[in-house]
Amino acid sequence: MQYATITGWGKCVPPAVLTNHDLATFIDTSDEWIKPRTGISQRHVSHVNTSELASVAAKRALAAAGIDGSELDMIILATASPDTLIPNIASTVQANVGARCAAFDINAACSGFLYGLGLASSQIKSGQCKKVLVVGAERLTFYLDWSRRETAVLFGDGAGAVVVEASDVPGGVLGYELNNDPDGRDILKAGFGTAMDRFSPESLDFYIQFDGQEIFKRAINGMGKLSAQVLEKCGLSKDDVDLVIPHQANERIIDTLVSKMRIPKEKAFVNIANYGNTSAATIPIAICDALEKGLIKPNDTILSCAFGAGLTSAAVALKWGERVTPISVSDAELPPCEETGVELVRRAVNYFCK
Repeated sequence: MQYATITGWGKCVPPAVLTNHDLATFIDTSDEWIKPRTGISQRHVSHVNTSELASVAAKRALAAAGIDGSELDMIILATASPDTLIPNIASTVQANVGARCAAFDINAACSGFLYGLGLASSQIKSGQCKKVLVVGAERLTFYLDWSRRETAVLFGDGAGAVVVEASDVPGGVLGYELNNDPDGRDILKAGFGTAMDRFSPESLDFYIQFDGQEIFKRAINGMGKLSAQVLEKCGLSKDDVDLVIPHQANERIIDTLVSKMRIPKEKAFVNIANYGNTSAATIPIAICDALEKGLIKPNDTILSCAFGAGLTSAAVALKWGERVTPISVSDAELPPCEETGVELVRRAVNYFCK
């Protein structure tokens, strides 16, 4: 039997930062209002397209796995904010890493990375693929109406990637659960797509629409239910879990989730303060940060869960392998950024906050 094991990992966050204090210069808000409600202190703002963030993260993940892009059998790229709808941006990443394989985007919003990880493990366990690159990448600041405080303070840009390889050693992705709650599809959305009237200037006023209280409730229920299901499917108890890596949407949601699951808070990895909600990128970025901090140990059992627009939800249980350090380090970097976070969003701020 083949097992699907993570062998490489990489992240890419743009250098420009927008702090809570920066937001307070053009929105009626403050760090004292944002931080206690969300756990967020800052977010990154990209000066490049989503595919560039994804490509750098992918190159770093490939180097960490010690493989070349030409060895990949598949690329799965999770994003709700691609550069282009046609072609998919997985093909851009494919070209940038020198791969010759299947490549496609998926949009399950913030659950997208775990959807991709589940699909990758199934491809490997079926024998269809040996090496799969899974990427989560977002440039959500593109969608923001900066006059709407409830969403402007939440989101940021970034990318993360992992390489999943076939292995004869038991472990890797132990199981996953995917779900969607269509009754909640209208409580988190952005009106961009073919339903727009492309001949009306008003149609270009798309932005993220958000019902925070309803999302809070459904997120905890969705992630909690699927997490319990995947643990039961894998024959695990909450005590078997060494680390929980949840979607980083709101620190209050994470605290409530682990409390309801009766998992000690110290087992939950939280890095939302530095990035905000980067949607499909939050979990792969968190994996990289947890490894950098030495919080993932060889053979650890990890539970990861997410929710997103749709309302999608996902949970994955995996056993980490023996290696927690990269085989090699990539020299891939983004082009230099000459502007601050405030300068990068100034045009949009002037438009929305006029």
